[in-house]
Amino acid sequence: MFRIRQSYREDVDEVLAVAQHLNTVNLPADRADIETILERSDKSFAEAVPVSEREFLFVLEDLAQHRIIGTSMIYAQHGTKRAPHIFYRVENDERYSVALDKHFIHPTLRIGYNYNGPTEIGGLILLPEYRRSSEALGKTLSYMRFLFIRMHRPWFRDQVLSELLPPLETDGTSKLWEALGRKFTGLNYLEADRRSRETKEFIHALFPSDPIHTELLPDDVRAIIGQVGPDTKAVERMLRRIGFDYADQIDPFDGGPHFVARTDDITLVRDAREVAVAAVEHADGERPWAVLAVETPGARPAFRAIGARVIPMGPDAVGIPDSARRRLGVENGQRVWLCFG
Repeated sequence: MFRIRQSYREDVDEVLAVAQHLNTVNLPADRADIETILERSDKSFAEAVPVSEREFLFVLEDLAQHRIIGTSMIYAQHGTKRAPHIFYRVENDERYSVALDKHFIHPTLRIGYNYNGPTEIGGLILLPEYRRSSEALGKTLSYMRFLFIRMHRPWFRDQVLSELLPPLETDGTSKLWEALGRKFTGLNYLEADRRSRETKEFIHALFPSDPIHTELLPDDVRAIIGQVGPDTKAVERMLRRIGFDYADQIDPFDGGPHFVARTDDITLVRDAREVAVAAVEHADGERPWAVLAVETPGARPAFRAIGARVIPMGPDAVGIPDSARRRLGVENGQRVWLCFG
């Protein structure tokens, strides 16, 4: 029995426990940071902060164990004048010598800044013991964000960004940072990661604006530029399936690739619709799988989502098992949002 809902400030202990399994920039394993994230998320759901500053944290609950087992996030806008979106552009510098009759295409990295950035999805963590569940929990955690974006389309930008984790060292550090970032800033990877949670000004101040020829880097560093880490391959396949492509941009800290899509071209956003639900006894594994979500102002939690097998019953109605109806917290005949996965 699993359900996704919006987060609340009192979730701090359980969210911190989940964050400790990955410790990312989006969801660091630090209590003060988690408290700040939950406070901002609470205000975002309440529409108490400007749209561009809204950051939504969702939690996945194991209802039987009364336990939070996963998270995912949406940043309404990643990249503003106060906090630009920073990346390396992966480009080519093409050269030809008439005298030597030699032609070269040199791969380069050039630092870039976006002050009017896209919506970003991130913070996806699922506890290891739940990753092989038959309930498609990781898929539900990821897909429900696109359903939420469709439900509140005016809040979100016309492009969605996903920054994927690259191959990292066993201690969690980055070869790319050691080869470039550390030389430009004097900070090791963990120090830079910690500082970047507060400000990225040091990147703008210290990184060169001219292209960096990657041929000057060690072979093992060049080999990971724009590559997806082994634990993130499934996420890459999912993103490509629903409309994302590699943007020829990478993270300046770890070299992870950036994937982007036009918001309204993402299949889960484009095809999402409202339907009425009808309780049925059973929906077997041959039935289509979907994410369903509902928002009930004044309820707690107001936003709720589940993944379930459904039985199409016409253009604007689906049958769902009564157990799924109860998890979602809706009545027979109530309208909910749905997207097929």
